[in-house]
Amino acid sequence: MALGPLIHAWRLSRKQAVSIVAEKAGLSSTSLEAIECGELDPTASTVEALAGALGIPPSWLFCDPAHVKLLTTDPDGEAVATVSHDSLDPVTERVLGASRYERELYVLLTALLQGGEPTLVKAAEASLRSLVKQSRRATVPWQSRPSGHFEPPSD
Repeated sequence: MALGPLIHAWRLSRKQAVSIVAEKAGLSSTSLEAIECGELDPTASTVEALAGALGIPPSWLFCDPAHVKLLTTDPDGEAVATVSHDSLDPVTERVLGASRYERELYVLLTALLQGGEPTLVKAAEASLRSLVKQSRRATVPWQSRPSGHFEPPSD
């Protein structure tokens, strides 16, 4: 996806008007609108200024805000951890931090992604999405289930 629509999505996700974000970033409203429509390519310093105006790390402007929200909230929409917006990419830092606890899973997923086989990556994505859906429907937290059980116990 082009950068302009992503900037637009971030602005809308933050419920900010064009004029407010443009002013905070030191741009004219016309320039911001042109960037969001894809008519104007922002410079690196403009991207950094826009990220600052939106209160997010610059790297987040290159991905959909809904994807970042999935990584920073639990299924109920509550923040799972305080994310420091001072670092270059707090989401990546969180993933790397979690990799210390589930090292084997992290290594397997990394190897799969680095292999680049599209069929395997799509299969892994489908499996992970299925697991996420199962975890959101669970009535018993995953941590309290007996090992090997993927469905909530029937009472």
